[in-house]
Amino acid sequence: MSKEMQELQKQWRFMMKSIHSNSNVVAFMNSRIGQYLDDHPFVALSLLVFIAVSAIPVAFFLMFVVATAVMACIGVIIMEGVVISAGGIALLCVLGGLGLLSLAVSGVMSICYVAFTTLINYWYTPKSQAMDQEANGNGFSLNSSPNSDPSVNNKSK
Repeated sequence: MSKEMQELQKQWRFMMKSIHSNSNVVAFMNSRIGQYLDDHPFVALSLLVFIAVSAIPVAFFLMFVVATAVMACIGVIIMEGVVISAGGIALLCVLGGLGLLSLAVSGVMSICYVAFTTLINYWYTPKSQAMDQEANGNGFSLNSSPNSDPSVNNKSK
């Protein structure tokens, strides 16, 4: 057993020598904080125990922060997708309604245009054309002219 203990002490010394020869440890031990902790071993041990014990709660808190941030991002993405989908459907409905409304309005306007132009042509027929039509007995047909009536053409021939 003493051989095993000697082997263990050898490994411990090698590990301590490698730690003390590390350039970061040497720089820390030469600083004011390192010298203070070297002079006050109880404070150094208390600080070491505090850091070791507080590592687990700090790790849990950081995992909670990261998980919350990820869930918030996913939630925002999902919520944004839902809002954009609802907005797209609403826009599609509005545009469909506006398309039907524009068809209806253009239909009504076309009918009004035809009706008004017919009425205006009927009411405001030039007097010379009206007299020619009365003389020929054609009445007030819009498309007939004195020479376009086939019965008049046949009589003259």
